Amino acid sequence: MEDQIQSLKQMMEKSNYTVIFTGAGMSTESGLPDFRSASAGIWNDQNPMILASTEAMKDNRYGFIEFYQHRIEIAEKYKPNIGHEILAKWEQEGKLKAIITQNVDGFHQAAGCQNVIELHGTLRTCHCSECETIFPIVRFLEERLGCECGGFIRPSVVLFGEKLPKKALVQAVNETKKAELYIVLGSSLSISPANFFPIEAKENGAKLVIINMEPTEMDDLADLVIHQRKIGELLRELNH
Repeated sequence: MEDQIQSLKQMMEKSNYTVIFTGAGMSTESGLPDFRSASAGIWNDQNPMILASTEAMKDNRYGFIEFYQHRIEIAEKYKPNIGHEILAKWEQEGKLKAIITQNVDGFHQAAGCQNVIELHGTLRTCHCSECETIFPIVRFLEERLGCECGGFIRPSVVLFGEKLPKKALVQAVNETKKAELYIVLGSSLSISPANFFPIEAKENGAKLVIINMEPTEMDDLADLVIHQRKIGELLRELNH
């Protein structure tokens, strides 16, 4: 393991453009449950994948509202961990150019990161489904859900049945192409487009590092793979 840490340190020292890609494993170390695990059992009799869909927003609005209010309230109970803080420090020092994330909790920004690309949107704000005006998330929690234009105010996350935001995708592709070192933290890389970006990075000459508790489908592509390590602890070691 020490050899792997040293190898990664050397890669970071050589890289002029390091990009980080983060998944759920980055946030679960803060204690935040992955909603796919049915949010600590509260949704055991229902499928959260269905509740988090465009169909639910239209046809099961009560269930949709209740599900997202619960997700938001859970996220607000937790805070960024040492891993988020180290990434923010690296960005301030110029060692890290961008973070591309699948997470919607806003922990990277709360830790101080500036260049964060949110592929799946955010739970920090809500917006009108018609005019797309953005509001603070408290409006959704307070169930003030009617916009002046007549639209429905919903969380600013990507729902099942929706495409990823074009602006975020374009930004993510551009940053991935510029990367000399591309580090994946806490993503299984099992869904699209998450599994696209490591390939894109490699095709453009980047070194690829995958750090995840379990093996991923992209491990064979990587220059360095680290399993069974907590991200925060590993980043702390790299930071010394």
